[in-house]
Amino acid sequence: MSLVRRVAFLSLHTSPMEQPGSGDAGGMNVYIRALAAALAETGVEVEIFTRSTSAGQAAVEHPSPGVCVHNVLAGPTRKLPKEELPELLHSMVAEIDRIRQLQPHGRYDVIHSHYWVSGVAGLELGSLWGRPLVHTMHTMAKVKNLLLVAGEQREPRRREDGEQRIVDGATRLVANTGTEAAELVSHYHADNDRIDVAPPGVDLEIFTPAFRSRARAAHGVPPGRFHLLFAGRIQRLKGPQILVKAAALLRARRPDIDLQLTILGAVSGAKDFDLKALISAAGMDDVVTHHPPVSAPKLAGWFRSADVVVMPSYSESFGLVALEAQACGTPVVATKVGGLSRAIFDGRTGLLVEGHKAADWADALEALYDDPATRADMGRAAALHAEGFGWQHTAAVTLESYHTAISQYFGNLTIPVGHTPSTGTMGR
Repeated sequence: MSLVRRVAFLSLHTSPMEQPGSGDAGGMNVYIRALAAALAETGVEVEIFTRSTSAGQAAVEHPSPGVCVHNVLAGPTRKLPKEELPELLHSMVAEIDRIRQLQPHGRYDVIHSHYWVSGVAGLELGSLWGRPLVHTMHTMAKVKNLLLVAGEQREPRRREDGEQRIVDGATRLVANTGTEAAELVSHYHADNDRIDVAPPGVDLEIFTPAFRSRARAAHGVPPGRFHLLFAGRIQRLKGPQILVKAAALLRARRPDIDLQLTILGAVSGAKDFDLKALISAAGMDDVVTHHPPVSAPKLAGWFRSADVVVMPSYSESFGLVALEAQACGTPVVATKVGGLSRAIFDGRTGLLVEGHKAADWADALEALYDDPATRADMGRAAALHAEGFGWQHTAAVTLESYHTAISQYFGNLTIPVGHTPSTGTMGR
């Protein structure tokens, strides 16, 4: 009999129901929702707790079978900067516990928290409920501060301290890649034996290769045009400014290239980051178009319309956009940083660029333009590469992490499902 029947997901700073590419919503939102759905397919019920951000929001939403989202009332019912959320931690914990007491089942087998704010809450709930905490960082303050972009503020010491508490107190840690696992060890002195590596997946039913000519026609991309695409939050950390500068250099260097640059995403982070002004200053107003974030099926269509998807990020724990684009048969040019080094097979499914010099990025893009046969080969290899990253695999590894966490937490006792452990630690 499985040790895990019901899991409480904590995603307190952003809801998995939000549109990726807007506000604080990004790859983590996709990860939480997709992982929850994949776990539910195995028979595990997943209840996700997030903070309510609008007065008219339903108390409970059901995004997929076996998954529900509780919109927790804590603080004002509007979106708040994530920096303000630590002040609401205790009220969020109290409300989550109140919701738990109202559930017919009355308990969860495991708590799985995502991002540091949720992890700190998870430590408190784990102690209150007598249940193991499994935590996924997604990003880490110490890593981000090492790769700080000019104009961006350092992550606060409060976050670093909170992450250290989580590493010290969680039963298991789930990392996206081996690189992230090594960063947990080197920056936070995590015990390597308590880390499980579960690479994120991709929805292979939505992100698939299809007729590229049809996708290009549907998005107004004429034959012969070199179409570059950026998809993500509009902030310095994601590097759209690098792409604009590189495209401007490429245009000046090669006026024979019929160039089009599409940017999908909404402004996030520092409000002084004016992408429109950067585009105008580079003389690229007639080449660049900026669209708001789109749903996954529409995003897949945009990926298929592009010759290359570009990710000049300064930091990525994994980079789901890279995987989704490759699943559509489109090569990716990305920074050789974080999880992107694993998501992309350099030279086979795309190119990895060292650093953020616009000239280096222009060189990589020019090389791909000049060799359409290699570009096509990379696209085919990219689709095959992405097939190895289904969410079912992520769910299987994560479920094994839950089983290990339960065994470790309760001293390797086998706990009958639905029963309070003999240690009496539930308390309720």
